[in-house]
Amino acid sequence: MPPSSQAHRNEHQAGHTLGPHVVGQRVVVRRVVPGETGPSGGPAMTDVLGTCLRWSDDECVVQPETGEPVTIPLALVVSGKPVPPRPSVRHRVDAREAEGHALAMWPHVETEALGDWVMRTDPAPVGRLLKRANSCLAIGDPGVSLDDAAARVRAFYADRDRDALAQVEAGSEVDTHLDVAGWTEVEGGASYFQVASLARALRACGGREPAEAAELVELEDGPRVELRLVRSGEVVAGGRAALDGDWLGVHALGMEPRLRRRGLATAMMARLLDWGGAQGATTTWLHVEVDNEPALALYAGMGFRTHHRLRYLRAAGR
Repeated sequence: MPPSSQAHRNEHQAGHTLGPHVVGQRVVVRRVVPGETGPSGGPAMTDVLGTCLRWSDDECVVQPETGEPVTIPLALVVSGKPVPPRPSVRHRVDAREAEGHALAMWPHVETEALGDWVMRTDPAPVGRLLKRANSCLAIGDPGVSLDDAAARVRAFYADRDRDALAQVEAGSEVDTHLDVAGWTEVEGGASYFQVASLARALRACGGREPAEAAELVELEDGPRVELRLVRSGEVVAGGRAALDGDWLGVHALGMEPRLRRRGLATAMMARLLDWGGAQGATTTWLHVEVDNEPALALYAGMGFRTHHRLRYLRAAGR
């Protein structure tokens, strides 16, 4: 290559951090458009945003989100850098829409809408009260002032002789307003809403099967299923899943402590995901408490990522 051409290339490439290492990554590349003049009278330039498919000594190839791949001579590259992946569709929905899919998990609960908010109560609970089934989903616009909305929530639960609980997005306007109004955080209620591609999560499970057959029961108020592993007549492990559109929610995945660290959780997750995939689900979600490190590690390995953080607030008195 003539020295002048090498100098020309070096001049253009001095402002970027690209190279063979960005192959497979999402990048933005600014390049000179040969033969065209820009607004300032200098060379015209244009940006290409997409995934780098190839990088050689003389050119790179970038695949935009739409259209054909673009081949860019390196001598024309002015600047460029890797950029974060485009958020998936499942991550671009807001917290209210994401949490709305959880309503299908407990179809038997009594609900009352307040704008975007949904007050929920289980009229015939078995065992302890579940916070998600006995709290107000207080995310979004209630359609009235926040003071009036809080009063409506308190009255709803007082009429049912229940504590008034609100499930809020941590750090949101609603969270701040209720905190200032004297609502207090419920201990152990902070959790993450996590989502993943169902196909990716199922692949990560590796097709594992439980050492003993677990019974998958389709529930009448579905589409919902319950997974039960029974030994000596007792349920020692299980979980539940519910379908809402093409979103599959997983809940209450657990087992007796003596059965942990044997791959059973992964095997049960695979069974639930496989059922969801057969129903047409493409996205899977779950709630996991923020201090449950083993579960967070398990789900991270399946491709789950945090969409938003939640906490539960309790009104003072009734």
